[in-house]
Amino acid sequence: MGNSYAGQLKTTRFEEVLHNSIEASLRSNNLVPRPIFSQLYLEAEQQLSTLEGGVDNDDDDEDDDASGSSSPAHSYQNKPPPEGCCMTDGFCQSGKDLRLASIASEQFEVPPGFLLVGAKSPSLPDHILVCAVDKRFLPDDNGRNALLGFSGNCVGCGEKGFRYFTEFSNHINLKLTTQPKKQKHLKYYLVRNAQGWLTKGALISWKGAAEVRSRHSSSSMCSSSGQTLLDSSAAMMNKMSDPAVHMTNGSPLAAGENGFPQVQNGTSSQNLNISYCNQQPAKVNPSPQTRLAVLGNVTNSGPPKKRHKGWSPESPSSTDPSYSQNNYHNASTYGKVDATGQPSAPQATAGNSLSSSLVVAGEPVSIPDNLLKTCMITPVIFKGHGNFPYLCGNVNEVIISPLLYNCYKNSQSMPKTYEQYGPTTIQPISEEMQLLLTVYYLVQLAPDQVPLIEDLEQILMRSWRDTHLAEIRQYQQNMSQPFPLFPSLASAVTASQLPWLAGLAASSCNESVKIIECSFSLAEGLSEMFKLLVEGKLTKTNFVVIICTSRPSNIDSCVVVTGKYQARTLIESMFSPMDYLKEINYELTSGKVESLRAFFSSFCPDGDIDVLLDKYHQENHSLISSTPKKPNGESQPVACSSYNIEWHQLRPSQLAVAQKLLSQVCSIADSSSQNLDLGSFEKVDFLICVPPSDVTYQQTLSHVWSSGVLVELRIEKDQLTTQCMEQYVIKLDANAPRKFKVFLQKAMQNPHTLFVVVHDHAHWDLTSSLYSPYPQKEASFGLVDRLLNCRELIDLANVLLLHVTSCPYALQTQNTRISPYNEIHWPSSYSHGMELYPENRKYFGLSQYIESTLSGHSLPLLRHDSSFEAIVLALGKRFPKLHSAVIRTFLLIQHYSSAMMAVCGLSQMKSYTSVETLEIVQNLLNSPKQCAGGHGLMVLLRITCIQLATLAYERLCHVRERLGLQNRFEIILGAANTAITIGKHFVDQLKVWQKNEEEDWQPRTYLALEGLPCILICSGMEPLGESLPRSLRYCDLRLVQFHTWERTAIEQELGCASCFLDSDTSQDRGHGKDVLDSDPDKLSSTDNEDEETGLDGSNSEKQSPGKRQRSPSDDSASSSLCSKASGSLASCESSYLATVDDNIKPTQQSRVSNSEDCSAEKWKSPPANNAKKQSAVICEQPDSNSSSNTVKNHPSSASTPSSTSSSCFQSGAALQSSQCAMAKAYKQPPVVFLPKLVYDIITSTDSSGLSKSSSFLPHCDVSWASSFRPLLSKVMTCTEQSLYYRQWTVSKPSHMDYCNVSEGRMDTFHPRRLLLSGPPQVGKTGAYLQFLSVLSRMLIRLTEVDVYDEEEINISLKSQPEQPFHQPQDIWPNVDLVKRMDFDYILHDPKYEDASVICPESQKFIQEDTSTNRKHEDVYVRRPTTRMRLSKYASYNTYHHCEQCHQYMGYNSRFQMHESSLHAFAFSYSLLGEEIQLHFIIPKSKEHHFVFNQPGGQLESMRLPIISDKNTDSVKSPIFTPTTGRHEHGLFNLYHAMDGSSHLHILVVKEYEMTIYKKYWPNHIILVLPSIFNSSGVGAAHFLIKELSFHNLELERNRQAELGVCHQDVWPFIVIADDSCVMWNSVDVKVTGDHPRDFSWHERNVSLNYVLKHMEATQNIPQYAMLGMGKWTNKTKGVDKMEPFSRCHLHDFILLNVDLTRDVQYNQNRFTCDDVDFNLRVNSSGLLICRFNRFSVMKKQIAVGGHRSIHIKPKVLDSSVYVSSAHYICAPDSKHTILAAPAQLLLEKFLQFHSHRFFPLSVNNRSHPVLVVDCYLNLGSQISVCYVSSRPHSINISCPNMAFSGLLLHLCDSFVVASFLKKFEFLKDATLCVVCQDRNALRQTVVRLELEDEWQFRLRDEFQTANAKEDKPLFILTGRHV
Repeated sequence: MGNSYAGQLKTTRFEEVLHNSIEASLRSNNLVPRPIFSQLYLEAEQQLSTLEGGVDNDDDDEDDDASGSSSPAHSYQNKPPPEGCCMTDGFCQSGKDLRLASIASEQFEVPPGFLLVGAKSPSLPDHILVCAVDKRFLPDDNGRNALLGFSGNCVGCGEKGFRYFTEFSNHINLKLTTQPKKQKHLKYYLVRNAQGWLTKGALISWKGAAEVRSRHSSSSMCSSSGQTLLDSSAAMMNKMSDPAVHMTNGSPLAAGENGFPQVQNGTSSQNLNISYCNQQPAKVNPSPQTRLAVLGNVTNSGPPKKRHKGWSPESPSSTDPSYSQNNYHNASTYGKVDATGQPSAPQATAGNSLSSSLVVAGEPVSIPDNLLKTCMITPVIFKGHGNFPYLCGNVNEVIISPLLYNCYKNSQSMPKTYEQYGPTTIQPISEEMQLLLTVYYLVQLAPDQVPLIEDLEQILMRSWRDTHLAEIRQYQQNMSQPFPLFPSLASAVTASQLPWLAGLAASSCNESVKIIECSFSLAEGLSEMFKLLVEGKLTKTNFVVIICTSRPSNIDSCVVVTGKYQARTLIESMFSPMDYLKEINYELTSGKVESLRAFFSSFCPDGDIDVLLDKYHQENHSLISSTPKKPNGESQPVACSSYNIEWHQLRPSQLAVAQKLLSQVCSIADSSSQNLDLGSFEKVDFLICVPPSDVTYQQTLSHVWSSGVLVELRIEKDQLTTQCMEQYVIKLDANAPRKFKVFLQKAMQNPHTLFVVVHDHAHWDLTSSLYSPYPQKEASFGLVDRLLNCRELIDLANVLLLHVTSCPYALQTQNTRISPYNEIHWPSSYSHGMELYPENRKYFGLSQYIESTLSGHSLPLLRHDSSFEAIVLALGKRFPKLHSAVIRTFLLIQHYSSAMMAVCGLSQMKSYTSVETLEIVQNLLNSPKQCAGGHGLMVLLRITCIQLATLAYERLCHVRERLGLQNRFEIILGAANTAITIGKHFVDQLKVWQKNEEEDWQPRTYLALEGLPCILICSGMEPLGESLPRSLRYCDLRLVQFHTWERTAIEQELGCASCFLDSDTSQDRGHGKDVLDSDPDKLSSTDNEDEETGLDGSNSEKQSPGKRQRSPSDDSASSSLCSKASGSLASCESSYLATVDDNIKPTQQSRVSNSEDCSAEKWKSPPANNAKKQSAVICEQPDSNSSSNTVKNHPSSASTPSSTSSSCFQSGAALQSSQCAMAKAYKQPPVVFLPKLVYDIITSTDSSGLSKSSSFLPHCDVSWASSFRPLLSKVMTCTEQSLYYRQWTVSKPSHMDYCNVSEGRMDTFHPRRLLLSGPPQVGKTGAYLQFLSVLSRMLIRLTEVDVYDEEEINISLKSQPEQPFHQPQDIWPNVDLVKRMDFDYILHDPKYEDASVICPESQKFIQEDTSTNRKHEDVYVRRPTTRMRLSKYASYNTYHHCEQCHQYMGYNSRFQMHESSLHAFAFSYSLLGEEIQLHFIIPKSKEHHFVFNQPGGQLESMRLPIISDKNTDSVKSPIFTPTTGRHEHGLFNLYHAMDGSSHLHILVVKEYEMTIYKKYWPNHIILVLPSIFNSSGVGAAHFLIKELSFHNLELERNRQAELGVCHQDVWPFIVIADDSCVMWNSVDVKVTGDHPRDFSWHERNVSLNYVLKHMEATQNIPQYAMLGMGKWTNKTKGVDKMEPFSRCHLHDFILLNVDLTRDVQYNQNRFTCDDVDFNLRVNSSGLLICRFNRFSVMKKQIAVGGHRSIHIKPKVLDSSVYVSSAHYICAPDSKHTILAAPAQLLLEKFLQFHSHRFFPLSVNNRSHPVLVVDCYLNLGSQISVCYVSSRPHSINISCPNMAFSGLLLHLCDSFVVASFLKKFEFLKDATLCVVCQDRNALRQTVVRLELEDEWQFRLRDEFQTANAKEDKPLFILTGRHV
């Protein structure tokens, strides 16, 4: 019942599922990526946190909620926690830490009778919470006699007396989803060890031990041996744990060593799984480092009585977390002990053995004495299946590793999703098949290949997937059958078949893999293996697989690595970095390397290489000393055109990334979460954190200096000192905490500054600060976590954290702090939008290097030195006790030394180096000769160990000096904490090249070494972000070793060779003919595959990369030299290997002859048609000869190259063209030499072309979430890879993100944390510095606004009074003086530049050219603006979010959305002929502004103050703002403009916009216009505002009259303001002389509150109809301020007296110029209009909304029809395009641009304007108008002698009569234009006004607006005056 099949496995192929899942994740709003394999029932398995054997199954009886039904259990409902308490997991509600890992060292007060116990929390599976519980309520040793109930105390806060476990579980924040039970959650007793640390002890036996024992015994299927195995490998120690406890003399672990008793054979717990904790005292983190677990022979015990929700029928009854699939590397992940705890061989390091303790069951196996000395090998034993026997005796010379065991276990841990398929359908891969696949894998390995556990894991996974996916699909198809049956696997392997099949597989590998079958136990097989090893019978065997199938249902197995090279490599991979350095230091200081040093010293023809050097030095000393060095000042150096320093040039891709970063920051700010308020920041500051590398530090300082970012931050150039810049960049070293603390204080003290913390090279040091074993003063590990994840930084709302890395994978786990939406990936050249950023250079990175190895026509750029590897292998056999890094370093020093000697003329030394090294040194020395400026190339020599790097530096410097080459090239030792040191000669060279005249200049970065011929020896365990110059030609990584196979480590090592190439050559991918084949640098190059075949013999077919055929070079000279060098190589190898191993000599001699044959073939230059065939012959011949060993030995073959090589190279040099090495560097990427093992891994690709290294674990601090995961693909984008790692990787406890776990995944993302990832050396530093610059500009831009800055128009038409009416210092107008002023009819507002000029009274017009009529489309764009910085009194739009106005806005997630109510308000208006019903949306917080008949009842009126009210806290006038289309951009936030004072602000919107305005402005009062006005213009809004306000005034007068207030005392003014008014200014005037006209003025920004209060304080204010102010302009002159007040037109912001203007209405039909029309009406009514000239309003340029929101378009959309303004008017009853627009708008737009068609005589005729009656209409700037009012007693201009050129009657009412019109004179042929609402009214108007008496009409002169009849078009009649 309740089963759902919604989750069944889909039949879609895996690739489709992966693709669909990634796409769904990208499209989903959920930040957590959907698990890909959940669609395939391959979801990640959930690992249990502790190994409790069968005891964990005790929970089945307590899980009351997990009944037999499979329906989902109901979540347990906890009581809501107290407000303000701590809810963090691991802490009590008082905020005290309870985690054992954190408080293990603390002392607690435990009352008598109480015990400390450990509780488990579901939300913290890896932590134990410490509690104090009354032992009476705990069971005794037999699991009985526990009292019911509970009594406990909190050890954190000390609270006591918890009587209920439910109450206690809430207090300690267990956050349970089921009923709290002490039996379920109290797990362990806690005890203190010898060091006083609190550790996990025995399990609390809630059930009888006898019951547990009997239950397990009944289900155990074990052999007669039945031994118990104590396997310390179960608890894989993490990478920084302390050294493990050792066994001595092979004896089992004693009880006193770990505080727990030893489990011996025959004890009562023989079949019982018991968990112990081996607690090591940690220096910083007291959490357990090692766990020892006792595992019995327990298999699946079947389902419990009540099936547990998490129980899987296929999985074991208990899960050991220490065997999780993530711990592939035992000590690998930095190392520590391998192993199953078996003691392992010490690496001769004092106190630092790789062994660990082991207690096992079974018969002991004695390890022979002197095993290492006898066999020259330390065997590595991989524990496999089943039981493992005791090892005794010489246990220090054996290594035991759990990697194989973990791999097997992971592949058998089926996800619980598969439970529904039943126990017989989908099963994990069997143990037999696992072991057989392991044998197959070992068999196919080449003799020089090392097994990788990653490869085996993929093999097991692929096998399982290929086997079972078909079954799963079949199961789904047969679900309708009652009992679907499946055949058993045809390929199933039984235990009896396994040894035979394994032996059959191993029979084909020439004894490389040996199978030993045991009849009783593994002990006999191990004994046999040791016997064979000692007898020397395993010399050809690399792997021994021991199988025991004696037990009925189980097998026992292990794999022993007996190959010397494989065992050595595996053992060395178990070193942690610290152990590796200690081992190298020990070998160098203890004298162990002296034998190796002596061997190399004697390795030359003269017997001592130093003697040969001294001899050469003495012979050539006089020549060297006599060669004069040219001083820099003597001759002018020749300039080289190829030398071009471009260190800090900004590329288009960097600009694109900077814009992406900025866009993401804006997205964070625009989100509703309110995590970033960009509007509150005034400037940007930053701090760049770099790794502790002096070069990286100086490099970053150089970038900061050159980028100009500090100038963008407004830091003066004279202040840009070194000390100034250093405060912006810090090294993460011991001094970093102090500097970072200063930065934090600065950030806290400057909340209006946005601080950006850039964490560069962010994949370095991911160690948790709680986990680091080092004290803070000793190492920087965990420093990043302590600084960048500290609570102070996270809580600062003005700090952005940007992680920058080329390897982001370890920051993309399930525990990541970075939202996937906050990731910015470097765009590829084919990314969308990158065509806007064209690059002139192409990036060459790792993928291009891999592609170069796949080409068949030239040498690859990624190579390995096979001769070098062969000699290392031979030397490793000769010196088995030395670390291979020491051997490789000494050998490489020898090669470089011999190569330098050979180039200097000691031709006999060519036999003692490799071709690759000879090529490097030869080109290093010859490159300066090929350039007129002496520029050379750089060779990077990577030596990770500083001791070995120093050794190499000293030795190479010594050889260089003895050879007299100290002025030819420099050798530089690069270390993290040291500055670059080079000789003065080379410093002078660099200064000349770089034109640097600083006397004490020294190069501080590697980039400054551009063009310097040098060998850079770079040390350090990993690169720390140092950039290399473009003159880098060779990256010698032959000494690089990886302790763990991690993607991050491999990619950052190879990233040093990444570079940019000129786009014209980069298309060749670096391996085309123009790039390499004709390159003289490859003189000594050889075919690596040819060398391989000579060394590998018959096993060459097993090489991982495979053979690649290459065509011979077209350059015969190069080919010849290449072949000669190959001969030198052969001679070199013969010399070495003759000394090291005589067995290799025949192979080498055959290779010599083959090389000669190859060179002869190449020199003949075969024709093109035979090239392919010839290439095949060249490649195949050495392979066949070496495998057959039938070629005769030619003594002359080995010596021939030596005798002829000198002339050969000289001829090669002559063939080289004189070309600067810099020019080549711009066209060619560096050549990279890798170790053979690394090379094979890098070049091994899957079907998609993805390198094997990309599928490795991304970092040692993370682990895979499941083995059942899909594979990465090359076609995945960076975003898809991020989602992949976020789903399939988890952080280890050592990772700084490990504690970043929350039940709600959204809470774990830090909202202001971003990640920038990009390939190495791609320019990320320049990108984020550019981002800082544009961010600073944007913040400045956010604090600035574009305001209109236009000079007033028609100034020349403005009449100046003879005597000013007011004094300049007057601050209020005098009503009597205002009455004496003449009204200025002229429009001066610049927005009316295209409007008709209004004729003033007795004004003589000046004929001006007004032909510059602009198109209406361009008016808005072309209006001049200026950028102004926002003041603190500005108004804002919805994007402004500051703390002060959050509540005012009411739009913030941190505040509850303000509730509002809708209220209707109706009043009648006779002119409209109907009742007007408006609606108010009033928030609860604003209801005090209104009067209701009862609370929440009918709205009665809006409260108005009285005139005499002296309240200074608020303004009196309500502010109305009509708006449309500007819900986001309208400036409705007046909080700052009103200076925080109380005010009444009402937004007036159309009905269809009500919802959107309410959403964006929930705390604003909104007045909703009736629906009939949805298509109306601003005139309708003004009309309704005024009429509503007057009606409200009457209501308020009546209401307040009842309170005794006089009618005239109620405040009659309202404010009507545009939605673009942003700031207000005031001019302060100061009289400077005796004369009142001698004054100075100063303009300042003031608040709207100040302006309104000042205007409302005007004397006799009720006598003014309108008050207003002018528009701000920067072009204001002093003379304009002479008159403080004017009587003229008011616009944009007016204070309107609704009482005086009760009889003057706005025209509700108007769309444009309605304010001009209203001003004229008010003035003609004799009312006073006054403008405060000292005040001005700034209007912001808003590109959306307003009058532009109304578009004129055809009613029936037709893309082929273009409608211009000339088509807005048409003939009646004609066929025309019907427009969907109001008739009045069509008329106004037509008259604005085409009125000359109606009034031809009026064009540019200001002396004879058009007479307009009662209505001002804009006829365009070319036509002037004269406005008159027909109302009785109106004040009109006097024009007795003026003849008008036209008459416009627009909807004239009854006040217009015939006698009124006959007062005016008109020119002959003047034009009449009559506008009426219909044709009938048109005729009635003509008759009523007797127009036919003076005007002539024609039928064709009748027009209408071009809209439909239902839209009520306007009709127009024109006539001519006669």
